[in-house]
Amino acid sequence: MKIAFYRCAIAAVALLLFLRPRVSRWSAGFLVGIAGYAACLITFVVATRWTTAANAIFLQYSGVVWVLLFSPVVLKEPFRRRDAIAVVVALAGMALFFVGKLSYGGAGDWIALLSGGFFATLVLSLRRQGETGARAAITYGNVLGALALLPFVGSDLGVTPRSAAILVFLGVFQIALAYVFFVRGLQHVTATQASLVGMLEPVCNPIWVFLFLGERPGGWAILGGAVVLGAIAWRTLAAAPVTAVVPPPD
Repeated sequence: MKIAFYRCAIAAVALLLFLRPRVSRWSAGFLVGIAGYAACLITFVVATRWTTAANAIFLQYSGVVWVLLFSPVVLKEPFRRRDAIAVVVALAGMALFFVGKLSYGGAGDWIALLSGGFFATLVLSLRRQGETGARAAITYGNVLGALALLPFVGSDLGVTPRSAAILVFLGVFQIALAYVFFVRGLQHVTATQASLVGMLEPVCNPIWVFLFLGERPGGWAILGGAVVLGAIAWRTLAAAPVTAVVPPPD
């Protein structure tokens, strides 16, 4: 909880300083984006405490299914059979990726599924807002996330200098800059494509661990990662250009 709090707080400060986002109107869609971001983060943190990390990651990324189903309704994006095929294949690859690590985790699994729903809400909202509104939404979403997590941290806010440096790195690079790039890209691809590309994150984790720590991934992880990468590459290369979003008047 302390790590999540500091990541949000530092990301919020970084985004406020570098983006200086301006909110022209606190519309319902904008508020949904802020709440979706904070809820996605908090439920994922809770899920990793209540179930295995593998379950939490896999079930949260099931949110891509909700994006696929609801983007035609919320964003008026056409339902494409290629998207559905890519989503099914990528989720199958994720299942292979976590062979031997997935198991029933009780309430934690349901929280992880709920986190997937909030992830879908966030992606749909950011795509609908346009880049300016989406930047403001992620900024104030981090503010809300930090405020919501603060009571769980209590007065135990002390960290060592080394931990402080790591937390600054996580807040600035892992959260703030990552979402700036995600928001920018989201204006030029469909919501389903964006959430599919987001599935590269867990696939890349063992690559970074191997490169920096020398820990070799298992055979199933390599096969599952290859399936996910193949599905994303196929859908990306087959995609037609998408025009940038003009936010609706709400």
